[in-house]
Amino acid sequence: MADEVPSLAESKLTALVVDDNFVNQTMHHKLLDRLGIKNDVVCNGQEAVDVHCSGRNYDLILMDMEMPILNGIQATKRLREMGIESKIAGVTTRANEGDKKEFMEAGLNDFQEKPLTISKLLSILHRLDFHVQT
Repeated sequence: MADEVPSLAESKLTALVVDDNFVNQTMHHKLLDRLGIKNDVVCNGQEAVDVHCSGRNYDLILMDMEMPILNGIQATKRLREMGIESKIAGVTTRANEGDKKEFMEAGLNDFQEKPLTISKLLSILHRLDFHVQT
């Protein structure tokens, strides 16, 4: 059935959604919830850094590229400099090759264009070896 999605609740995966757009935050949060992935949402890259400084860790970070205060490229670099080993997937509407290359070089593990869908999210999880049955 096309509406069936795997439940990853037993996997205990955690995710952080980093996006300044409320609609995208809500959409990504609900997609992760639908897969049974516990997740938190922050509004910019600085908040993503701060939440990790407070001791929180996540298996997956969905990182927007264009945000105020600290953008996705800067935040990804900073997280990697801090030794954060979470899988980071860049998600953005701006996907020209130069931007994508710079974002990937900042320390991304994967990249996906918005809008994020269940199939795109499952693709990210599969490519990042989260052992998802699709």
